[in-house]
Amino acid sequence: MTAVRPAAVAGMFYPDEVHALRDVLHRELDAASRRRTPGAAPKAIIAPHAGYVYSGPIAASAYAQLAAAADEVRRIVLIGPSHRMPLRGLAVPSVDAFETPLGRIELDRAAIADLLWLPQVREWDAPHAEEHSLEVHLPFLQTIFPRFTLVPIVVGEADAAEVAEVLDRVWGGAETRIVVSSDLSHYLDYMSAQRVDAATCQAIEALDGERIGRDQACGRVPVAGLLAVARRRGLRATTLDLRTSGDTAGDRRRVVGYGAWMFGEGSGLRNGDTPGDSAGLIARHGTTLLRLAAASILHGIHHNRSLPVNPSDYPAALREQAATFVTLKGAGQLRGCIGTIDAWRTLAEDVSANGFAAAFRDGRFPPLQESELPALELSVSVLAPQEELHFTDEADLLAQLRPGADGVIIRSDGQRAVFLPQVWQTLPEPAAFMAHLKTKAGLDHDHWSADFQAWRFAVDSISSATLAAGALWS
Repeated sequence: MTAVRPAAVAGMFYPDEVHALRDVLHRELDAASRRRTPGAAPKAIIAPHAGYVYSGPIAASAYAQLAAAADEVRRIVLIGPSHRMPLRGLAVPSVDAFETPLGRIELDRAAIADLLWLPQVREWDAPHAEEHSLEVHLPFLQTIFPRFTLVPIVVGEADAAEVAEVLDRVWGGAETRIVVSSDLSHYLDYMSAQRVDAATCQAIEALDGERIGRDQACGRVPVAGLLAVARRRGLRATTLDLRTSGDTAGDRRRVVGYGAWMFGEGSGLRNGDTPGDSAGLIARHGTTLLRLAAASILHGIHHNRSLPVNPSDYPAALREQAATFVTLKGAGQLRGCIGTIDAWRTLAEDVSANGFAAAFRDGRFPPLQESELPALELSVSVLAPQEELHFTDEADLLAQLRPGADGVIIRSDGQRAVFLPQVWQTLPEPAAFMAHLKTKAGLDHDHWSADFQAWRFAVDSISSATLAAGALWS
């Protein structure tokens, strides 16, 4: 007879009805897939374990990356903290399968038996019986992988070296992937949580588990163990999402932090997480930038100035100098747009300043009122480096423009103006696009002179309309 650990938190942390559960999973994974970072599937991920309404979108961002390995994965090592029972060391179960509303998952009994040779590992079912930190991940895994076996491990009082030894033992090859389960800060106010979680994010990106304190992550020991192995094996960490329950389904007085990271040879800050690669940066940090712009607007409503930014509170990529634009829309109509053409301050500082300015300093519109926030759409655009265009006349310039793709800067007679690529949506013809851009610069629409200069640039943007859950203004 097969011994099975039944689902313990179905109907509480996630739906217990099959169709409802599948609907939630597909919705979250589909949304996350649209934001997926290009590249190979990671060897390991860190993902949160709260109820799906709170942390589901963040977890999905990690599982959307793993899905690229669906055809080759045969084993998942799932490791998370013990919440229900005191435990010394690490516990593996004696059962043959774990069960969820989506069916049974067979355990890799041979791998589990091998782990029992390690002194810090014991076979004990009790810590697994009610533990949610592992169970909430199982429906995600069942959705993206057609067949796999499971090695579930609960971590109690242990150290990072003990966890690292276990992970090394089951590391395997391409057929094995590692899932580490952890939430971040607990029950701080929204702004305090952002500061603490940003520090945790920096530690994870640096593969430095010693910088993660006891109150920064409930799964800090499993996380630290993974970071130690990743450092030895030459893997790099990529931040996929960083939010709180205040961004998804909770209020902002007491929040829980959630983050998602992936680890692989081709991921990390040194492979594309710079302002010069705006697409990679937006994929990793776009939601953080949106929240920062929104926080600066809220701060402006109450204090009449932008939110002060300490760059050291943010991931390394957001401490690089970059040029950004923040755009506001209400009822589909432009409500403010302010940006920086030349990079001269950190990305985090630039977004905070431009968010405030778009709301209160765009001379085309009256200052934003708090009553407008619920209907306000917010977007952040990060500009890639500029490319100067060389042309013989205006016809030659217009022929070089790429409608829908190019942001354009012009300068002539001491005047300068810029259009983001989004302007092509309303001015799709190059001649009309250029005529309006000249007018914006204070020039005649048919102006031309020998000193006329032009540059183009790409941008990558994220809009609050694309977020999977939560209002920015609650």
